[in-house]
Amino acid sequence: MSALLIPAFPFLGALLLMLGWKRFGCIAVSVIGCGSIGMAALIAFLIVATQGGQQVQHAWNWLQAGTFSAGIDLRMDALSSIFVLVITGVGLLIHVYSTGYMKGDPDYGRFFACMNLFVGAMLMLVMADNLLLLYFGWEGVGLCSYLLIGFWYKDPANGYAARKAFIVTRIGDTAMAIALFLLFQHTGVLDIPTILGKAGQLWTSGDATVTLIALLLLGGAVGKSAQLPLQTWLPDAMAGPTPVSALIHAATMVTAGVYLVARMHTVFELSPLAQTATAVIGAITLLLAGFSALVQTDIKRVLAYSTISQIGYMFLALGVGAWSAAIFHFVTHAFFKALLFMAAGGVIVALHHEQNMFKMGGLKKLLPAVYWVFLIGAASLTAIPLVTAGFYSKDQIIWLSWSAAGGHTGYWLAALLGALLTGMYTFRMFFLVFYGEAKTQVHHIPGPAMMIPLYILAVLSTVAGFIELPHTMGHLALFSQWLQPVLPPVQMLHESAGMEWTSQVLSALLALSGIGLAYAWVIRRPQGMSDFLEMPAIAWLRGCWARGWDFDFVYDMLLVRPFVRLSRMNRRDLVDKLYTGLAWLMERCHNALARTQSGLLRWYVMGVVLGAVTILSVLIWRLYE
Repeated sequence: MSALLIPAFPFLGALLLMLGWKRFGCIAVSVIGCGSIGMAALIAFLIVATQGGQQVQHAWNWLQAGTFSAGIDLRMDALSSIFVLVITGVGLLIHVYSTGYMKGDPDYGRFFACMNLFVGAMLMLVMADNLLLLYFGWEGVGLCSYLLIGFWYKDPANGYAARKAFIVTRIGDTAMAIALFLLFQHTGVLDIPTILGKAGQLWTSGDATVTLIALLLLGGAVGKSAQLPLQTWLPDAMAGPTPVSALIHAATMVTAGVYLVARMHTVFELSPLAQTATAVIGAITLLLAGFSALVQTDIKRVLAYSTISQIGYMFLALGVGAWSAAIFHFVTHAFFKALLFMAAGGVIVALHHEQNMFKMGGLKKLLPAVYWVFLIGAASLTAIPLVTAGFYSKDQIIWLSWSAAGGHTGYWLAALLGALLTGMYTFRMFFLVFYGEAKTQVHHIPGPAMMIPLYILAVLSTVAGFIELPHTMGHLALFSQWLQPVLPPVQMLHESAGMEWTSQVLSALLALSGIGLAYAWVIRRPQGMSDFLEMPAIAWLRGCWARGWDFDFVYDMLLVRPFVRLSRMNRRDLVDKLYTGLAWLMERCHNALARTQSGLLRWYVMGVVLGAVTILSVLIWRLYE
């Protein structure tokens, strides 16, 4: 079975819906939208089950210029297979959920067309066998994010959020494009296997060229994955419909940076500076986002900052050389973050699209099914020990952030503090939404189309971590074995079963302590906590965290406003006058010619006669000259 069919079905579904979404009914749109992703998921599963996911398919030559050629070549190996299974599997559940969430929307067909295109572009990104095709998918997900974040475009705030996401990620995309030019200059190709094979022969460890390339690739990853300093777009991206948020955060776009760094691991291993930068960015980002999540009032913005923080854990793992641990956390994060976003969507729909957590409360009795799945997702995000998938993936990263060859005590402490913050902000959100007095009337109970995907994700968020369980006993687990042909094993600096258990117990205690602090904060002593938060210094700090540490303000002062001032000063320069003058001349010529179109037949006849007389006069004059 050909791997080419995996992205082909989502692209075909998108094409059909784009051409006929106004003619199709809701049932036809749902069948095409969900069916195309379902077929892609089925084919991906069959390829992995029957062929072990090892396949390279050549469709055709895309570009040919001199000695350079780039083809539509798709690779299914251990790394891409994991991403493909998650993208199509979680993507299918989100599509099914969307049939209930978006029911009745006048642009129902346009929504599924964009969603199919989004999944197709992400599949192209992770399956590409050359960096040019990967970049095509990379830009494709950027375009789709713009279309979906601004889906309800009649609200100016949604349009602003979409433009912000598009422009901020373009900064990283530019850095990545420069990296591709440098790679082609030095290797002569953009084929990923060839580059990874040549890198060790062309450059030594710490070489300035490979360091520059790795840092530029990291710039691209930072932009797409919303890491410091390009993280500002993701919280505002919550302007899109909730299924879009689930798709962006769980299965597509923000995980693209993690995939890029993992796929180009050889280049990063040759640059200790780039790997250190990756780890430092991840460690700082997971803390900054964790503090910001503590003080948000919008339920979706809490989850947005949570995603930034959890991607920070993945970058930390990549930076210390724990490649398979980062991918493992990607898998479990996809399950519990999709679950949380979709459960939050159930709450939002039930409360007539209310997103302010302080206007919720008391939903444990009113929405019991949503309560239990949300609890499972929250427990997995917090990494409740032994019984959640998040525990096995996150705690592995926490341990390896100190014990791996690239590890450091500072990384370990940052990861532990992140565990405490995660427990606090997650269960602050949970208690505010489901406990206390009901403040908003429930208008709608989510139906089976929305709840069945949540039940499936709840199961996955619980059991998915067990595939790496033997790691805690000093053995190479199934997941690490699967990735071993593609990603190098982690090089351990400190190997101690006692220290590993100590680290895991400590992180578990901190996570549980975070839950306890959230309970005291929201339920036990809410008035005392409120008085504390109103203290001037604390109120200022809380405001800073709520605004995302004021990165938007700093960028506005340093970049946006100076650029606007220069543009205003330069708006009447000579070059502009040339273009405005040309436009003025064309407008005058147009107006002059428009006057000849009077609609009076006698004027048209007279014009023809005058033209004929003029032509004959010229011919006669030329004849007797």
